[in-house]
Amino acid sequence: MLTKVNLITGFLGSGKTTTIRHLLSQKPEGEVWAVLVNEFGEVGIDGALLADSGAVLKEIPGGCMCCVNGLPMQIGLNMLLQQKKPHRLLIEPTGLGHPKQVLSLLTSDIYQPWLTLQATLCLLDARQLNEARYRENENFRDQLASADIIIANKRESYRPDDLAALQQWRQTSGGGRLLIEASQGNIDRELLDHARQNLNELPDGAHHHAHKSPKGLAALKLPGGQSWRRALNEGQGYHACGWIFSPETTFDTAALLDWVRLSPVGRVKGIMHIKEGTLLINRQGHDLHIETRATPPLDSRIEAINETPAEWNALQTTLLKARLTNVD
Repeated sequence: MLTKVNLITGFLGSGKTTTIRHLLSQKPEGEVWAVLVNEFGEVGIDGALLADSGAVLKEIPGGCMCCVNGLPMQIGLNMLLQQKKPHRLLIEPTGLGHPKQVLSLLTSDIYQPWLTLQATLCLLDARQLNEARYRENENFRDQLASADIIIANKRESYRPDDLAALQQWRQTSGGGRLLIEASQGNIDRELLDHARQNLNELPDGAHHHAHKSPKGLAALKLPGGQSWRRALNEGQGYHACGWIFSPETTFDTAALLDWVRLSPVGRVKGIMHIKEGTLLINRQGHDLHIETRATPPLDSRIEAINETPAEWNALQTTLLKARLTNVD
């Protein structure tokens, strides 16, 4: 049996993980689905958000999946294909990565006995088309160029000028490809089986960034007896700081939400232990989406990403003060 494989791409905050959750909820009964997820930061937020989805999960945190000359991508892919033999594999590269090298790896001769590559979906927040910092970002442009289907996500937030920008992009760069408008990543599973375009027409996928160190397959964990720690990462013109807290650490909901809203960074994502259970946090710019669950998480993880280095120590001090259990 060949595993059907789809790449789910999109820039930071476009809604990739939420979309994957919707797709996994449509998994046919009796099929095994898997997810290979890569994040720019090192604390493994997306992995935690997908942990209860019913899919087999592998993480490559703290780097770039498009570095296919490194081993993490191939190790994770091989483990899923050979050990789990899923019917379908969804691959979520970092929002700051270029998909062409991943696509080239997946179409190489070595993987032909194992998989069949199907449509690549790119999540697009059309509001970003009106901002030069996105339009001029090489990875942003190349993610769109490498996709078979464009998902104009967060449709409920678009203004008339956003819709006009989307229409202009479709006319000048869409290339006749399918463009679907969606809210909260709610799309139909049948899109995954859509026809692919010719790889020869895609950007060259040159590696335009560097990483400080090679990353492994496991997300950041706490050493025994330690109640919290943080991890920094930078590359591709962005900076990230993530924190992980022990399962016993509980946060004050109001204080935590104030920290999320007021932090002077572009992106915040987390899964946190509060008195009521679990608080899921997803903030992109001024857009904040939260969700609560009754069951506490296995641990608390939160990450901030910004285009310039932030005052991480000051943010950390405020975050620590939001704890209800202040054990260090």
